[in-house]
Amino acid sequence: MKFTNGFWKIREEITPLYAVEYGGSRINGGELTIYAPGKQIKSRGDILNLGMLTIRITSPMEDVLKISISHFEGAADPGPFTAIEECDPRVSIDESEENIIFQTGSTKAVVDKRPASWGIRFLDGDRELTSTGLKNMAYMENRDNGKCYMVEQLALDVGEYVYGMGERFTPFVKNGQIVEMWNEDGGTASEIAYKNIPFYLTSKGYGVLVSNPGDVSYEVASEKVERIQFSLEGERLEYYVINGGTPKGTIKKYTDLTGKPSLPPAWSFGLWLTTSFTTDYDEETTSGFINGMAKRDIPLQVFHFDCFWMEGYEWCNFTWDSKTFPDPVGMLKRYHEKGLKICVWINPYIAQKSPLFQEGMENGYFIKKRDGSVWQTDMWQAGMGVVDFTNPYAAAWYQEKLKTLLDMGVDCFKTDFGERIPVKDIVYHDGSDPVRMHNYYTYLYNKAVFELLVKERGEGEAVLFARSAAAGSQKFPVHWGGDCSASYPSMAETLRSGLSLACSGFGFWSHDIGGFESTATADVYKRWCQFGLLSSHSRLHGSSSYRVPWLFDQEACDVLRKFVKLKCRLMPYLYRQAAFAHENGIPVMRPMFMEFPEDRACEVLDRQYMLGDSLLVAPVFRESGDVEYYLPDGKWVNLLSEKVMEGGSWKKETFDYFGLPVLVRENSIIAVGSCDSRTDYEFGDGVEFWLSVFEDGGICETSVTDLNGKVVMNIKAVREADVIRLSVEGGNGNWSYKVLGAQNVRVLTI
Repeated sequence: MKFTNGFWKIREEITPLYAVEYGGSRINGGELTIYAPGKQIKSRGDILNLGMLTIRITSPMEDVLKISISHFEGAADPGPFTAIEECDPRVSIDESEENIIFQTGSTKAVVDKRPASWGIRFLDGDRELTSTGLKNMAYMENRDNGKCYMVEQLALDVGEYVYGMGERFTPFVKNGQIVEMWNEDGGTASEIAYKNIPFYLTSKGYGVLVSNPGDVSYEVASEKVERIQFSLEGERLEYYVINGGTPKGTIKKYTDLTGKPSLPPAWSFGLWLTTSFTTDYDEETTSGFINGMAKRDIPLQVFHFDCFWMEGYEWCNFTWDSKTFPDPVGMLKRYHEKGLKICVWINPYIAQKSPLFQEGMENGYFIKKRDGSVWQTDMWQAGMGVVDFTNPYAAAWYQEKLKTLLDMGVDCFKTDFGERIPVKDIVYHDGSDPVRMHNYYTYLYNKAVFELLVKERGEGEAVLFARSAAAGSQKFPVHWGGDCSASYPSMAETLRSGLSLACSGFGFWSHDIGGFESTATADVYKRWCQFGLLSSHSRLHGSSSYRVPWLFDQEACDVLRKFVKLKCRLMPYLYRQAAFAHENGIPVMRPMFMEFPEDRACEVLDRQYMLGDSLLVAPVFRESGDVEYYLPDGKWVNLLSEKVMEGGSWKKETFDYFGLPVLVRENSIIAVGSCDSRTDYEFGDGVEFWLSVFEDGGICETSVTDLNGKVVMNIKAVREADVIRLSVEGGNGNWSYKVLGAQNVRVLTI
C-alpha cells in the first residue's frame, strides 16, 4: 500500500505520524523500550498535542530481534497471532550518550540517541544488515475512510535482492513488486497466491517476518526504491529480524521460530495418480488406471480420489457416493492389497444439502455472522457453511468425521481450499479478528487434519496434500502449487512458486504434473514428468481429463517409467535430504542462491534448482529440447549420461525426453538404492555409492537413514591421486560403488 506521491509528497488523504527523534527509553530485564515523538523536540512546549510511537525490542532466541511498534497501546488486539516458539536467549543492553545497543548473539539493534539523528541500525557484528530511519517507521491515518495503518520501511543495500513471501508466481526476485498477503484461489498465472507468508529473505543472508497473519502489504523497492516497506491496518506492528548469517542459516532460524517441517513417510515420495477433478469415474475406471500402470511397469504408490468420490451438492459429507462406489471398504482393501496408499479429497466447507450441515449448524460449529446466523454462500457448493476451527468442539467434530474414513482404509487427505474465508460481518467462536483469520484459517484447518493423522497413523505416517498455507504451515506437509495450466510458461511459473515457497521454510512441495487446466500436448506432458519426478513429491493430476500416460502417447509411458524408477532408486539420497529438512528446516528443493550464496550469478536463477545439497536439476521448457542453465564453479557430472562439465559458466544443451541436466556436484556421494519399484524399502540394503570426487585431497561424506529418518550408515570418500579411499560405518556390508565421470580410478575400501 502506498502512502506517498513520489519522494516529496504525502497522499492528500493521509496524515502521517513518523518516528522522528529519540525521546527516551526504559530497560526492563531483557526488554528495551524506545519512545519516538513525531517531530524534533526543541523546547518543552513541543511535546504538547503530539503523537509518539512506542518501540519495544526483545529477543525470542539468539540472533533474532523482535521489534514491536505501537501507536495507541490500549487498542484491542484480539489475534490470532503467528505461532512462535520462543526460548530465553542471553541478551545485553548497553547505553552510552550517543546510542543504545541491544545485542543477542552477533546480532545488534543500535538505536541512535543523538538529536536530529533518529534511526535503528541492525547489524551482524560490524556488518550492517538493514536499518530504519527518519520518515520510515510511521503511523498513517486515512482521513477519507477513517482507517489507520502502521508502516515500516527497511533499507535495501545496493544490489540486494528480496525473495520469498510465500508461494509467488510472479518473478522470483521480488524487487519492484507490490505484494499483498491475502490467500485467494486465483490459479498460478497472476500475483494472487494460495500461500501468503509474511516472511522475506534477502541475498545478504537475513530475513524479516511480520508476525501478523492478516493482510500485510509490501512495497518491495517500489514506493521507495531504496527500501522494502510493509504495512497493515491497526495500531500495532511486530516484526522479527532473523540473522542466520547465510540464506540457509536464516531459513534454519526462521523454522526454529515457526516450526520444522514434519518428516513425511517414505511412501509419499512415490508417484501419486488421481482420478482428476470433473472426469467421470467409478471403481472400474480407477482399477483400469491402476492395472494399466502395473501392466506398463510404472510404479505407483498412492491413488487419490478427487471431489466426486462424494455425491455432488453434498461436499463435504465424508460419505462415498453409493451409486459410483457401492463397496468402498472392499475397494480400498483390494487397492491396499496391490500395495497402494489411498488419499481422498476434502475441504472445510459443508454444503447445505449435506446431512452434516444441520448437525453443524445446531451445534454452533460454523463461522457465524454478527446476528448469530450461519454465514453461507453459493460459491462452490450451494448454501455451504465454513467450519469454525477456533471452536475446539467443531475441530473435534470435523476430526471425528475424518476418522471414520481412516477406519475404512483411507491413508491421507488432500486438504483443498481454505482460501475463501469471509471477513465482513463475521464473528469467530474465540473472538479472533476476521481479517487476521482470513489467512490464518488454513493453518488451523490443516493442523486439525494433520494432528488427527499423527494420532491415528503415527508421526512417521502423517502426510497431507495441502493447497493453502500461512506462516508455520510447513509443519504440516506436503503442499502443492495449485491450479496451473498445461503449458511451458505455466510449468515455469509453477517452479518459480515452489522456489519462492522454499524461501519461506517449506521443506516439501509438489505440483500437478502435466498441468491442471486443459490437456497438455504429449511433449509438455513428458517434460513435466521429468520435472515432477525430480521434485520432492510427485502427482499426476488434472481437471477435465485423465493424466495416465498412455492417453498421450506410448513414449510418455516409457518416459514416466524411467523417471519414476530413477526416483525410487534415489530414495536413500532423497530421504536423507528429507530428514535433514525435518531436522534443520532446509528445503529439499532449494533455489540456487540458497546453496551458493557467494556466487552472484545464482542470485536471479529461477529455472533450475538444487534437489538436496548435491544434485542440480534444470527442467527443459522448450519443445526443441534446448535448455540453458548455469553451473557454479567446480566439476559437475550428469547423473544420467556421466558427462563431466566444468562449472563457472552457462551451458546450452539439447536433450531427448529421456535426458535433462541432473548434475552431481563435485565431491559428492549419491546413495542409490537397490529397489526401483517402491520408495519405501530398506535404504541400506544393497545400496550403491555413486562417487563424484575429482580433486586430489577432495573429501566427501554422506549418510543413509532408515524409514524413520534415523541415520544407519555413514560414508566417507577421500581422493588421493587416482585412488579413492572409501569407508562405510554401519549397515550390513551389502553395498557397491560406482565412480561417476572418472577414468582409471581405483576405489580402496577401508
